[in-house]
Amino acid sequence: MTVYVMFRKDRLGRRGGEVILYIKESIQAYEIKLEKEAECEEAVWCNIVTGNSTLTVELVYRSPNISMEENEKIHNYQGVSKRDCIIMGDFNHGHIQWTSLQSTRREDQEFLNLVQDSFLSQHVLKQPGARTC
Repeated sequence: MTVYVMFRKDRLGRRGGEVILYIKESIQAYEIKLEKEAECEEAVWCNIVTGNSTLTVELVYRSPNISMEENEKIHNYQGVSKRDCIIMGDFNHGHIQWTSLQSTRREDQEFLNLVQDSFLSQHVLKQPGARTC
């Protein structure tokens, strides 16, 4: 039987809205605790130790109804861009055209700028099952 370690972050004071990251127990991993003011409501970070190096994994859920303050926390956390990392989740930026790296919405363009300024790569270019014209 395969056993997993669960890293989770629950939304406080509201129903639903949590992120859970499962990592196989045989893989050495530990959660990264951020300073309270940098902590995002629905994000969890952990480090996976692989031999002589460490890979940071971030799982984020960005609500479509996110507050400006919470959105800024997501955008301002620069810790992951300084190391090898995988950032995944649902960022709810549905108006970004990933092939041309453009958007007509301000908040989507700000996210695109963050991705480009941090030298990150988008690997999923369309939603599963989405139609293309």
